[in-house]
Amino acid sequence: MKNKIIHPNHQMIRQLTTQKAEFDSSEDCCGTSYAAKLLGLSIGTIQGLVEKNELQGWRTQGGHRRISMQSINSYLKKYNIYQEQTSSSPLRVLIVEDDKITRDMLTGHCERADLSIDCTAMSSSMEALIDISSLQPDLLITDLDMPGINGFELLRILRNNPHFDNMMIVVLSAMSIQEIQELGQLPTDSIVMTKPVKAGWFDGLFAGIKLIKKPKVSKPTKEKHQTS
Repeated sequence: MKNKIIHPNHQMIRQLTTQKAEFDSSEDCCGTSYAAKLLGLSIGTIQGLVEKNELQGWRTQGGHRRISMQSINSYLKKYNIYQEQTSSSPLRVLIVEDDKITRDMLTGHCERADLSIDCTAMSSSMEALIDISSLQPDLLITDLDMPGINGFELLRILRNNPHFDNMMIVVLSAMSIQEIQELGQLPTDSIVMTKPVKAGWFDGLFAGIKLIKKPKVSKPTKEKHQTS
């Protein structure tokens, strides 16, 4: 059965998807789970450190906590905590899935991946539209059949905004490819994965992304000997 699409006020959508983050760059902050991974602490401890002002944090309009990377680095230095240096920023992943079991499973895939991932999970398209400009995800993983604004409408809104031109899109759906084509058009660069989700498929996806993000090591150049 086809979901009814709710068309939100167009002015509201423009405001949601073009609003500026509270800080200059989304690369300067991360989610609570990623901060906990960096510091080797629990999520509850991270929240406590924010409340004690030992870490600088704030909440997005949608209520998702963000932690300043500068304050994390200062905390590491203050307490002489060793952290292996990485040459690239984490892959920012946004999951939009109304089913909690699937949402938690996808979050688990991200947390176990052999890749530095800052993952945020949301239960609705509207929630995603409220915060996506603050999060600036590199990869969007979204369901299609969701109440309210469904996945088709979410992707249409985002692909009409040049701010998200470089964002990778993975679509998850229990519908067949034929059913998806009958219900609506997806962005041509979308990667479609039919449910049930296979863990091995995501392992392959993240392995490919890791290969792309792997820093290039410059080869030493041979010195040319001048002949007299």
